[in-house]
Amino acid sequence: MMPLSMVTPGEIVEVAAIKAGWGLHRRLTELGLTPGIHVRVITSQQPGSVLLDIRGSRLALGRGVAHKILVKPP
Repeated sequence: MMPLSMVTPGEIVEVAAIKAGWGLHRRLTELGLTPGIHVRVITSQQPGSVLLDIRGSRLALGRGVAHKILVKPP
């Protein structure tokens, strides 16, 4: 497993876990980031945000938040 912030653009990964406090965990769950879902990284520039494709929608996350989401290959 590795943090979402380290995934290369264009790669599809599966969310394995979210290592955050209950408030952030709840917010990410409400946005559709749940363990087991497949996401595609659109852009991941340093410094800057990580842009994701989740179920046909785009979601931008800050690098610190993306670092708390652990992913694995599908």
